[in-house]
Amino acid sequence: MDLQSLSNLFATTYNPDPNVQKAGELQIRKLAGQEGMVAGLLQIIASDNVDIATRQASAVYLKNRVYSGYYVESATREGLVPIPESDRQALKTSILHLLANSPSRSITLQLANALKNIAARDYPDHWPNLLDEVKRLLTSSEIREVGAGCVASLEIVRAFRFRQTSDIIPHLCAELLPILVKIAQNLLNSPPPNASQQEIAGILHYILKTYKTTIVLQLSKHQQSAESLVPWGTLLFQVVNLQIPKEAVPEDEEERERSEWWKAKKWAYGILGRLFHRYGNPSQLPSSMQKDYGEFAKHFVQAFAPEIFQVYLNQIQLFCSGQVWLSKKCQYQIFSFFTECVKPKSTWALLKPHYEYLVQSYVFPQLSFTPEKQELWNTDPIDYVRVVVDEYEAYDTPTSAATTFLLSLASNRTRSTFMSILAFINRVLQQKPPAPQRFGALNMTSALGSLIMRHPDVKGNMEHFVMQYVLNEFNAPPEEPYMRAVACEVLGTIEKAGLNWNDEQNLKVNFDAVARCLDDPELPVRIQASLALCELIIRHDSVKKAVAPQVGKVIQTLLKLSEESDLDILNNCMETMVEQYQTELLPVAAELTARLCETYTRLARESVTAEESAPAGDIDALISSGDVGEDKTFAAMGVAKTIGTIVSSVESSPEILAQIQEIIIPIIVLTLENKLLDLYDNAFDLVDSLTFKMKRISPNMWPIFELTYKLFMSEAVDFLDEMLPSLDNFVSYGTDVFRARPDYRKMILDIYTTSVTSDNLGENDAVNGCKLIESMLLNLRGHIDDALETIITTAWRIQGSAQTSALKLANLDVLVNCVLYNPAAALHIIEAIQPGASRTFFNTWFETINRVGGLPRVHDKKVTIMAICTLLELDPAAVPDAVKDGWPGIVAGALHVFKDLPKAIEERKAMQEMYDDDDDSSGDFDDAVLNMNEEDEDVWDQDSAYLEMLANEGARLRERTVKEAAGEDLSETSDESDILEELGFISPLDNVDPYVTFKQALTTFQMKNPQSYQVATTSLNPEQQTLLMEVMRIAEEHAQQAGQA
Repeated sequence: MDLQSLSNLFATTYNPDPNVQKAGELQIRKLAGQEGMVAGLLQIIASDNVDIATRQASAVYLKNRVYSGYYVESATREGLVPIPESDRQALKTSILHLLANSPSRSITLQLANALKNIAARDYPDHWPNLLDEVKRLLTSSEIREVGAGCVASLEIVRAFRFRQTSDIIPHLCAELLPILVKIAQNLLNSPPPNASQQEIAGILHYILKTYKTTIVLQLSKHQQSAESLVPWGTLLFQVVNLQIPKEAVPEDEEERERSEWWKAKKWAYGILGRLFHRYGNPSQLPSSMQKDYGEFAKHFVQAFAPEIFQVYLNQIQLFCSGQVWLSKKCQYQIFSFFTECVKPKSTWALLKPHYEYLVQSYVFPQLSFTPEKQELWNTDPIDYVRVVVDEYEAYDTPTSAATTFLLSLASNRTRSTFMSILAFINRVLQQKPPAPQRFGALNMTSALGSLIMRHPDVKGNMEHFVMQYVLNEFNAPPEEPYMRAVACEVLGTIEKAGLNWNDEQNLKVNFDAVARCLDDPELPVRIQASLALCELIIRHDSVKKAVAPQVGKVIQTLLKLSEESDLDILNNCMETMVEQYQTELLPVAAELTARLCETYTRLARESVTAEESAPAGDIDALISSGDVGEDKTFAAMGVAKTIGTIVSSVESSPEILAQIQEIIIPIIVLTLENKLLDLYDNAFDLVDSLTFKMKRISPNMWPIFELTYKLFMSEAVDFLDEMLPSLDNFVSYGTDVFRARPDYRKMILDIYTTSVTSDNLGENDAVNGCKLIESMLLNLRGHIDDALETIITTAWRIQGSAQTSALKLANLDVLVNCVLYNPAAALHIIEAIQPGASRTFFNTWFETINRVGGLPRVHDKKVTIMAICTLLELDPAAVPDAVKDGWPGIVAGALHVFKDLPKAIEERKAMQEMYDDDDDSSGDFDDAVLNMNEEDEDVWDQDSAYLEMLANEGARLRERTVKEAAGEDLSETSDESDILEELGFISPLDNVDPYVTFKQALTTFQMKNPQSYQVATTSLNPEQQTLLMEVMRIAEEHAQQAGQA
């Protein structure tokens, strides 16, 4: 196709007539694989004679084409046509030139994305001159070419930023960073006369973003050297201190926030913060990173951290005094750094003299009721609540950073800071300032509430504090509704943390105040009142009794609020109400479930609509619409969880449970049929709960089993972990149907074979597949003879390739279960695989039996004992020749398992009791969250330990990747003690007594095979003979107890 025709074709993609647009897109799809099409697009993008919209449409298509077709692995990307080699060469020849001459920012972004994907695939092996071409642009006298070189530098670095085992990033750093820092210095110190302010700011933004991208996961040796650190450090401080001319940025604060100059400043702050947080803080540096960064960290914390602190402190002082403006992102970065300074001894010494100023001059104003909060309250009260209550909703805001800083001070430097912070709060409230400031003081109290209630010198005063400063705010005038909201929030927070009332009347007046707020005209007040009421109900029987007569009204209020706001936090309230008032809600459980199912259906459909309406190619719009869809999805998850709580609460009433099940089934079908992947976990939880509590499978539940199978065999192949409990219940409680339905038995067999043989699944999925087929073997004895050969040959195939101890054991359990199912047939099939295979199986099995911890769980031991019992009862003629000489040894094997069985049963029982005893012991918890040490030493807390664990796990996985690439053996060296009891696993063997069964089997063995019996019993050593007598005694005792029962 000639260029004009191609250009006209792409012009149809933005034609207002949808039919013309659709026809054009179909034609483009047909032409996708034609050689020369990509080269033609490059010419269209470069041509000034083509209108800008067509050039942009071409650039968008080019980006997507490169992403999907630059390299196509035929095995995994069916239906995609690779870009021909000649077009790939044209791309590499033209793309940098196009970047340098791009007519618009949007086209630049599309070309940059394409460059990143090409570089990720071809650099350095198939595009060796790329770096030289980029360096030529960077050293050009043309500002547009320099800008293009900076864009290219960023994209190349982004292509390799997560490849930790590669030496590409260190090489790029050494080659590009010295050039980039000089460009930035020249632009700031002696800007070229032909460059505009926006061009300078844009290039500076790209340079700093490139540096930040290089340090996401590693800091190269070049960057650690003084040769790099000094010039970059100087540049970063210069950018942070830069006074941006007023005329260089927009007047509107939101637009100014997005301007290139403030983006550049944001990245400068971000780099300094990242250098300190990940690499330059020796007291918090994980042990796995000490070798690479230990010396750098010591140097950085001494030479650079104090300078960063002083510069940041100066910026905040200027900001608080109104002398400078700081973007929100920059404020967030500054206080994130201050928070990092709290735990190390050296930086705490810098921060300690200034923390009170920072709390009073910055944290307090941030937590006060600002005009911005007022505007959000007025325009979008739901979003106001979401931001206030959900700390993860807007984690990178100044308010979030200020709150985190406050909590870090209070918890990590409790002796030094806590009482002075509380004294400040009390001073503010005593002065009775205007409502916005009182809000700030109470907001600080709420933020610190859990810590306050753990402090031995403070928690006893909180009842008085509530009566003096909080109670009156429930009666705030109509123009100050936010005071009623914060009063509810403070009360709810300290109640949750364990407030004990000395005066029951004080509790009553506060409860009455909260109850009145449930009918408040302002939505945020009603929501905060609901949250506070739930905490009061949980903590106080008097409140619970007082609410009981009105529980229906409260539930209706919660439902209405939930439907108005779609806030997940209200679902937690609903769950609490259902758990606390099970008896009262039993008559209306079905009605409540139906209402919740309606809400779930609406949210699920709105989530789908939001995803479908997301515009293709527009990243910002895609993220924005994705947020809407995510909010709906999270709300739907919360509703599903509440429905699950109702299911649990009506377990004692089978009729109501059956009625509720029929109401719930349609939402499960809706979720699965519409392939709402994010909600699969919730849907399968409901299926599991319903089938387990009903202990039978209703007719309307079987279509869900069929749907589950279809999904697993298609899009949801990696959801077996979520599906397994439900599938196990179908097999366990639907045995009659499975016996009558060979197609259902075949479905379970398909899931098993796919899970253990698919290249797209991991060993955890294979373990789950083994558990499922084990369930079928145990529950359908005598009804799956036709599947036995497939099961055995599948298990045999992966026996030698399993890497993890979990899969090795699960696979062995499958084979042992096959022996238990039908010993003669199983041994015959195993021996038919290859001569001597049965001997190999027995060797593996008995090596596992005799190894310490080889059969770690009670279930593993019982399966082995029961299988050995079936072998003892086997006709001698059915024993394969390959194992006949060792046959008598199976008695000793059984005794070895019996030796460890009592201990395993006791450990499982203790674990069950510990699990059932769900009381949260707070004994040592106080010390974990409050650092009461007198000395100002380095602080190592739970967060530090968590980061240490993550870093060490990351190092382990990287080492594993290196070994895998080198072809080394990756078999796990950890023993089976890592495999824990599965308390939720219920098996038909649970009700079988292994002692009685073994005694009966041994008697049969003596009768059927007296010669082998004689050898088996006389070859036992004295310890084994004593153990055999003990097993026989216990068997006799159990038999008598069963007879008496």
